Amino acid sequence: MAKLIITLDGQQIREVELDKERITIGRKPSNDVQIDNLAISGEHAAIVTLNGESFVEDLGSTNSTLVNNRPVMKQALQHGDEIEIGKYRLKYVNLEALEGKKSTPEIDAQDFEKTLILRRPLVATPLPEESSPADSLMAHTLPLSTPGTVPVGNAASPAPTPASAPASAPAPAPAPAPAEKKETHAAIQILNGPNIGRELDLVKTLTSLGKPGVQVAVITKRPLGYFLTHVQGDLHPAVNGQVLDAHPRQLMDHDIIELAGVKMEFYFK
Repeated sequence: MAKLIITLDGQQIREVELDKERITIGRKPSNDVQIDNLAISGEHAAIVTLNGESFVEDLGSTNSTLVNNRPVMKQALQHGDEIEIGKYRLKYVNLEALEGKKSTPEIDAQDFEKTLILRRPLVATPLPEESSPADSLMAHTLPLSTPGTVPVGNAASPAPTPASAPASAPAPAPAPAPAEKKETHAAIQILNGPNIGRELDLVKTLTSLGKPGVQVAVITKRPLGYFLTHVQGDLHPAVNGQVLDAHPRQLMDHDIIELAGVKMEFYFK
């Protein structure tokens, strides 16, 4: 399980286990991690953890949220990253991800369609080497032994008859080349509001949708498909008129998503 190690002026203050999907950080007592300092906003930042991966999101703070000395709006976290809030530093520790997973590249996210991504490139499968026409002809015509020939080292032995001569074994046909696996792509299209008709390709591992502080959900791209998960807000998004619970919902072709008053159609390309 991942955790945050909070320090001030190099002195460790506390450790916080990231045992919830969403942990808020700020000056107000209602936050999961309260830091009573005037340089920190009432609701300063949040740590969202999905499928063992975490990212930090600034909640519109006055003095910004920094990751490794760089201001961000939304940032994927890797083991050893340091989040700076005011004069406090929160070191992200995830030894399990360090040992068992590849690191995720750092990509900022500032708007509706900017979020973190981890994309696996397709690996081409090498095709089997084809034999030349001459080699193929030799494999099919050259017998293992020639009838009527006395074997070397046994001159007294009679020549084998054609019936007893071993049959030539044809060379096995080359295996067909494996079909190249095609990557599935999906997108969403806005169906109402000022952005009606706008399309967004879901090429990232995590795509954040909604309005921060009101209602936020993420579409996660996994090997088994695309999944919608509620992240923030009292109201949960709906798919085809059915309100989501706390569990991820797998999206099917032409599903209608309702989120923060906006209707979107999910489809495969």
